[in-house]
Amino acid sequence: MKCLVLGGGGFIGSHVCDALVSAGHDVRIFEKDHVSKENVEHLISSVEWVEGDFTNQTHLKEIVKGVDIIIHSIGTTHPRTSNENPVYDISSNLISTLYLLESARDSGIRKVIFFSSGGTVYGIPQTIPIPEDHPTEPICSYGIQKLAIEKYIKLFYHLYGLDYAIMRISNPYGERQRPHALQGAVAVFMNKALNGEEIEIWGDGSVTRDYLHIRDVARAVLLLTDYSGSNKLFNIGGGHGYSLLDLIRIIEKVINHPVKVRFTPARPFDVPVNVLDITRARDILKWRPEIGLEEGLQRTMSYLKSLR
Repeated sequence: MKCLVLGGGGFIGSHVCDALVSAGHDVRIFEKDHVSKENVEHLISSVEWVEGDFTNQTHLKEIVKGVDIIIHSIGTTHPRTSNENPVYDISSNLISTLYLLESARDSGIRKVIFFSSGGTVYGIPQTIPIPEDHPTEPICSYGIQKLAIEKYIKLFYHLYGLDYAIMRISNPYGERQRPHALQGAVAVFMNKALNGEEIEIWGDGSVTRDYLHIRDVARAVLLLTDYSGSNKLFNIGGGHGYSLLDLIRIIEKVINHPVKVRFTPARPFDVPVNVLDITRARDILKWRPEIGLEEGLQRTMSYLKSLR
């Protein structure tokens, strides 16, 4: 199949491209102008690289031509920044995705696979682990626009038969995650620990998250390219919760020395606990995470050391 990976040069997208190319699919990467090809340098002779403006309708119409499946992993905001400018969050992500869906419909695309956010769309959980039918009450603009995109994707399926799959992923981490980014606690914490720098924790360290190695994410995408069942929505997570203090302890074990920690006031958009119920993906897709947190941290450490 010909697969278009939006954001294929990024942390998540590049691993998805690895999996697709290894499986024999043709891959077209769409990235924002002037994005580095570093993450896919090893693939660049095997993929088609296209740069453009995700908010430009004309660009979107061109890049979907001749494509069977669209994998939507591009975005312009983060949970931390989205509340600062919700209008930009909506205009650059939700409206652009509507243009994309219209182009996909008009071009006869077979399926859209969308990376939603299992960490934000549910809001403060009523039950742990969180199943797909849990109420959705996001407390940040990022989660609201992700949820709105989900609804529009479902609408296009209802109106036009555009097939889809939605992945509500937990907290992905691993090789190629930027250690100086605004999100991604694992890479940021590990990099600071290796450099002997102080790690900043918002709140008392009890905030609990579900961490998932990026290669397990890519495996789920590969399964969904062939999947044609009636369930369209899947939680994709690590299946186990770790507090920030747990994460620090495992990092200390992996690097074999203690780290410095500084506690700062809690952030209002952080839900206290988020652990996804992955029963549906396990039973229907026959998918489950294969890389545990300690092994994943070892891989992350090796990658960060290789950058030095």
